[in-house]
Amino acid sequence: MKKTTITLILFLFGFFTVIAGSPKLGAYFSHGIYNIPGEGPYLETYIEIMGNTINYKATTSGKFQGNVQITLIIKQDSVIKDFRKYELKSPEVTDTANVALNFIDQQRFMIENGQYNIELSISDLNKPDGRASIVTYPVNVNFSSKDISISSIQLIKEFNKTEKENPLSKSGYDVLPYVDNFYGPTQNKLTYYAEIYNPQAVSSPSERYLISSYIESFESHQLLNNYVQIKRENTMPVRVILNEFDISDLPSGNYNLVVSMRDRGNTIVAHQATFFQRLNDRIKSASAQQQQETADNTFAAQIDNIQDLREYIRSLAPISTESEKLFIKTYTETAGIKDLQQFFYNFWYDRDAQQTEQAWKKYNTEVIKANNTYATQVKKGYETDMGRVYLQYGQPNSVTDMPFESGGMLGGGSIPYQIWHYYDLDNGRQRNKKFVFASSELRSKDYTLIHSDAMGEIQNWGWQEQLKRQHSGDKSEDEMRRDKGRTGTYYNNPF
Repeated sequence: MKKTTITLILFLFGFFTVIAGSPKLGAYFSHGIYNIPGEGPYLETYIEIMGNTINYKATTSGKFQGNVQITLIIKQDSVIKDFRKYELKSPEVTDTANVALNFIDQQRFMIENGQYNIELSISDLNKPDGRASIVTYPVNVNFSSKDISISSIQLIKEFNKTEKENPLSKSGYDVLPYVDNFYGPTQNKLTYYAEIYNPQAVSSPSERYLISSYIESFESHQLLNNYVQIKRENTMPVRVILNEFDISDLPSGNYNLVVSMRDRGNTIVAHQATFFQRLNDRIKSASAQQQQETADNTFAAQIDNIQDLREYIRSLAPISTESEKLFIKTYTETAGIKDLQQFFYNFWYDRDAQQTEQAWKKYNTEVIKANNTYATQVKKGYETDMGRVYLQYGQPNSVTDMPFESGGMLGGGSIPYQIWHYYDLDNGRQRNKKFVFASSELRSKDYTLIHSDAMGEIQNWGWQEQLKRQHSGDKSEDEMRRDKGRTGTYYNNPF
């Protein structure tokens, strides 16, 4: 996703946030969770202020400087565990008409295992009438003193050996965070930092264990063979992973960077992943390239009606990789039938080389169900947000359906919404995930996804506010809070 400034919306599975103030203060926010054996866990927060979105005032040196106020609150339930309010000044500049710098702040909080919320507020102190932007993000800290675990994977801009301890120091290195997770055409190195704790829990001191780092497709979790790093390491209380990948030939798309550890039986005993996006127009997308397997004499070649074939290909979008989506959007209406047959066959061969046709037929059965259930007057079922989530993740384990909440059309309440709850996604890679869909009209079947805590989905922790009707009638603040409380109850305790 290209860098943009949007208001109070968290996305890209929560580690990376773009926030914006009023009218245009912009910042990127992310966090990492680490552990110090014998001392305990700690939380690091990273904030990158977009220098061209703030106001500047003259200094005594004749230059100009920005000044941002940041408030960070760490809460557990309703209890404030830590609190920091401070001013962050920009580097001085000589020309405010063409500011081309961003500046970074990093904070560290010692914290115990548990569930927390980070509440972040940012305001531009050089704009007196500017309102603060506030976002809240949940954090789970769970490090065992006995079992093996892996810290967050931190994307970094650069690192150097520590000469003097400072806020950027970790394990003997000064690590400058890369707060965004978007890598554009000119960024050809992906550098990362992680820590492995207690590897001796699965290995004796005399044994060596296997650490693997690799890049995989976000959508299919298919490992990319050209992006794998494997090392055998001796056991020690903490093992630092500090490495990089050359991504100059990595096509545009959505990816996971994965760090895992295996024991001597080659069993994965610890696993951590972080999401990133790549834009690389120089490399032709993998899905647009012809594979060695030909579609001739296959089920795909038997689809000789080009209109049917185009419709089948369009219906693949909910389960496609970003490069496949690009092909579908760009070439479906213009490519010849042979090229479309080849793409269609390649798509299903990549997913099941042994039962390719059966995989397509099984999926098409679900497309028909989605079209029957979620279609609107202007969209096929697979084109709607609900249809896409159904096809990508399957049937939810429970659905909370609220056609409208208390108050009716004139009495406030919330707009119609549904909360879908999944016990697990991606074959157990994610557990206990929810999707919140909302409709702007009482009779509309086209519900839009406004929030999810699943990786790669839009995350808007202000979704309860979004559910409030624009016309709340004569409801008091207490009544509005009770409405919000009901939606929170349905979210936390699905039917």
